[in-house]
Amino acid sequence: MLQDDGASAHPTAEPAPWSEPVATALLVLADGTILEGFGIGQTGVADGEVCFNTAMTGYQEILTDPSYAGQIVTFTFPHIGNVGTNDEDLESLDAAPASGVRGAVIASAVTKPSSWRSSSHLDGWLRARGIVGITGVDTRALTALIRDKGMPNAVIANDPNGQFDREALKARAAALAPMEGLDLVPPVTSRETSEWSETVWALGNGYGKRAPGTGLKVVAIDYGVKRNILRLLAEAGCDVTVVPATTKAEEILAMKPDGVFLSNGPGDPAATGEYAVPVIRKLLDEKVPTFGICLGHQLMGLALGGRTVKMGQGHHGANHPVKDKTTGKVEIVSMNHGFAVDPASLPASAVETHVSLFDGSNCGLSLTDRPAFSVQHHPEASPGPRDSHYLFERFVALMRSGKPESAPQA
Repeated sequence: MLQDDGASAHPTAEPAPWSEPVATALLVLADGTILEGFGIGQTGVADGEVCFNTAMTGYQEILTDPSYAGQIVTFTFPHIGNVGTNDEDLESLDAAPASGVRGAVIASAVTKPSSWRSSSHLDGWLRARGIVGITGVDTRALTALIRDKGMPNAVIANDPNGQFDREALKARAAALAPMEGLDLVPPVTSRETSEWSETVWALGNGYGKRAPGTGLKVVAIDYGVKRNILRLLAEAGCDVTVVPATTKAEEILAMKPDGVFLSNGPGDPAATGEYAVPVIRKLLDEKVPTFGICLGHQLMGLALGGRTVKMGQGHHGANHPVKDKTTGKVEIVSMNHGFAVDPASLPASAVETHVSLFDGSNCGLSLTDRPAFSVQHHPEASPGPRDSHYLFERFVALMRSGKPESAPQA
């Protein structure tokens, strides 16, 4: 367990008004723009694509979400770190100090933790996980830049002495490869097959546990799966087996699953699809009930012969309105993706079930000829609202019936 080493040890406070401010951290964008601030977390240099997340809560879950591999997260909510960190709110399957997130950009100086659940200050927690951070940045201006020009590549640097080779950092940022074409799943997927039985968290009790061998058998293909997705599958009565992203279709079929889950994950789905799509296509052809989330949704679209496109600013936050066309209801959901399925590229057997009310992009599909469906958003709500929890029950019903969910007529 990480220990809080006291607020005085954290290099996050703004300088006194009478002193000359010295930048101890920089965010250097690929176009040469330099944003100055104050360092937090790991010292050193990291790089990645800069996105912004609009969630007002759940920064620890965001910073441990494997879907952010290769990215630097800008928090639009200014007060990040004020409730500290703990050992329970982790989303990466690997609990060891590692994360796909490359860096964190924060507006306000991080205060001393104010929650009874906190076991460490955000600064020490970021250092333990190797995440470079910067505070004191005008995140509203950075968010506006991303909205206007798209998600830029950048370098984030933290040096307590404020010694930076700015020209070298500019050159490094300009030379970074774009997200298109990057398969970022290998560093975040499971290394071996494992069983999962942990259920959802409850105040006073912590996480529950279900008895194995008593429910529907689900094989979860781990492209960077989040813990709360697995918890909700277990809570819905599933015996969950987690397998690495490169597991062959024959190996999965040999497990005789009642259903297969395609997880979330990072990077360009077309790149991951080089090895994932043939597996998914085989499972669909065998009519195994299948449910996909986020990257899993995009990979299902590719397996059906569709295509994915890079988004300008992506969707990252816990306040996105999505319409479920199967019920007519509008849900507020969590989102975290920079690519989207092009619905026009899908076959007639793939019916659009969900759509974003922000920009009209595709957020879900269901097959009329096979028992499979998927959604772009994150129904596990970690962090975020619980409007879409019903999708796990929909998956269970699909496995029990062995037939596709009813879909709206095109």
